[in-house]
Amino acid sequence: MPDILVRDLAPETVKQLKARAHRNGRSMQSELKNILEKAAQAESLDAALLSARIRRMLGDRRHSDSADLAEGGL
Repeated sequence: MPDILVRDLAPETVKQLKARAHRNGRSMQSELKNILEKAAQAESLDAALLSARIRRMLGDRRHSDSADLAEGGL
């Protein structure tokens, strides 16, 4: 599994992350891994929600496949 190095964090940020890890009963590494994994998942969920919202907005419109248009279809 790849490693990530984060440099130049503010001391206060490190202090807050250590406190958060302690509150959650995790090591600092485990806490940071959890935070990063949730952030990555949230971005995927945001994209899926946006896609669903756009589909609802365009739901009653006729759609075509751009491949069909390139082949002279429709």
